[in-house]
Amino acid sequence: MPDQGNSHCIAMRKLKNEELDRLSVDQFKESPKNPVCLILDNVRSLNNVGAAFRTGDAFRVEKIFLCGITGTPPHRDIQKTALGATESVSWEYYPDILTLLPHLKTEGWLLIAIEQADQSISLLDFSVDPKAKYAFIFGNEVFGVQESVVKTCQNCLEIPQFGTKHSLNISVSIGVVLWDFISKYHRHP
Repeated sequence: MPDQGNSHCIAMRKLKNEELDRLSVDQFKESPKNPVCLILDNVRSLNNVGAAFRTGDAFRVEKIFLCGITGTPPHRDIQKTALGATESVSWEYYPDILTLLPHLKTEGWLLIAIEQADQSISLLDFSVDPKAKYAFIFGNEVFGVQESVVKTCQNCLEIPQFGTKHSLNISVSIGVVLWDFISKYHRHP
């Protein structure tokens, strides 16, 4: 393992775009996806919606569901942060999340709210079943996931936090949860 200290420098260079082995939009659409989808419910910020698409593309989610007042593509402010990911990631809009959730349950998705709740599981203790499909639900930037939605879910996940705020921007939360899920999912043979 390379020395992490400051005493030795390792000669390295930044990769060029053409060295990153990126998929085309068509290749992405045909590629196998990870067994995970995102549900954004009443997310006000179009920049957060765009960031969800970009992060969803990075982690090859199956789909993004946009519910309630959550903005939908095409929109300039979504595109600004999505950087074209609205073209690669499959998405669907539902005016009411409570009509979507029973449908997903019957398809075998585990519904997991990302929320601070009395029975929530710390992300540190969350284990991934490699045979299951996960639907992570993210709520409004101010009010979080609706109580009625929390009651519909099989579990709540909570991101451990150690500062004074005990809240993260939704785009940051999506990145943390997806990275944790993907890193645990891909550890299984």
